[in-house]
Amino acid sequence: MERPLTSRIRRGREPMWLAEYEQHGGYEAARKAVCGMTPQDIVSEVKESSLRGRGGAGFPTGVKWSFMPSLDHDTRRPRYLAVNADEMEPGTFKDRYLMEGDPHQLIEAIIISSFAIQAEVAYIFLRWAYKLAAARLERAIAEAEDAGYLGEGIFGSSFNLEVNLHTSAGRYICGEETALLTSLEGGRGIPRAKPPYPAQVGLWGRPTTVNNVETLCNVPHIIRHGADWYKGLSRVKDGGTKIYGVSGRVQRPGSWELPLGTTMGEVIQEHAGGMRDGYALKGVLPGGASTAFLTSEHMDQALDFGSLHEIGASFGTGNLIVLDDHTCPVGMVLNLERFFARESCGWCTPCREGLPWIVRILEAVERGDGTPEDLEVLGDHVRRITMGTTFCALAPGAMESLRSGLEHYRDDFERHLSEGGCPWRG
Repeated sequence: MERPLTSRIRRGREPMWLAEYEQHGGYEAARKAVCGMTPQDIVSEVKESSLRGRGGAGFPTGVKWSFMPSLDHDTRRPRYLAVNADEMEPGTFKDRYLMEGDPHQLIEAIIISSFAIQAEVAYIFLRWAYKLAAARLERAIAEAEDAGYLGEGIFGSSFNLEVNLHTSAGRYICGEETALLTSLEGGRGIPRAKPPYPAQVGLWGRPTTVNNVETLCNVPHIIRHGADWYKGLSRVKDGGTKIYGVSGRVQRPGSWELPLGTTMGEVIQEHAGGMRDGYALKGVLPGGASTAFLTSEHMDQALDFGSLHEIGASFGTGNLIVLDDHTCPVGMVLNLERFFARESCGWCTPCREGLPWIVRILEAVERGDGTPEDLEVLGDHVRRITMGTTFCALAPGAMESLRSGLEHYRDDFERHLSEGGCPWRG
């Protein structure tokens, strides 16, 4: 099984620095792209590869790049690439693994991607808590600059690129691409109205593309080996591998690079080792905290964008949070809703007022003060807080665990009412 994203990562050891990285094929794709391809060639190859964004939305990467205006018609400079490394989705840790384990892979990906969209400045917007990733990225950037792979005249070409590492102040909303750009500009992290989209009016009003870390790390391998090879790595029509992660009471929590479309059962049973002794699987959030619960009935379910969409679920980040039969599902949903309520930017009413209201109701249910009418009010929130009624996707994402929790674990919610509190307490 080929694992292009993680083949150079050595768990528990220092990453490959520049000399060793190059011995293992590093920067060959960047040279090929900058010296032997046009930006249009690169965009076309990435389109053909069927690479979809790995940050949660799953938008086709090559298509996103094609939204950048042609220099023949828009000469505004500079143009920007913003790398979303603000990995604050609960239960998600794949980007950290890539940045700590193979920082030069990301730098090479930034070079190719910036050349493709004709950006001369790139920012890595990094989660504040990722101290080790920051130190390793800083060293990789410095090594690349010293080698002439960043700066002016990269690989002897006319292409110039400046890469900057920006450490965020630490808010979940900054994972939304326009809030990220506002934060980069020094403002409060609040999403922007769209249109205009960042490709037209982005960072400081200039054309900008925002891509996730894992998304970009696929690019050097696509350029080096070709789109057909990349599509062949997957079990579904979308191309490539995916870094699946598992957290919860399993035998081996962790992350693994596997073919896109690997089943939930294979990830949990084969790679995570199954449930710990004495515990049974009760549910799974398949892509972080803002995705809907799947159950043990979905063990044969392929985990990819299209397959999960067909059953009314979402793939998100592909990092699984496992709920076991010793953990209260109401308490788990409450914990998630507290997070989302705290991380709301406060810009729109459904999110600013609705999420704290949900938290208060769930707290009442959990401590034994809830009523049957409370469950109806929760269901009403689920129906009303949807895409199109809020300014961004934060609150609708928060509704996924609540909606699916009420669907799959209604009996557990009702037990809290009939037994005067949480049955798992004590």
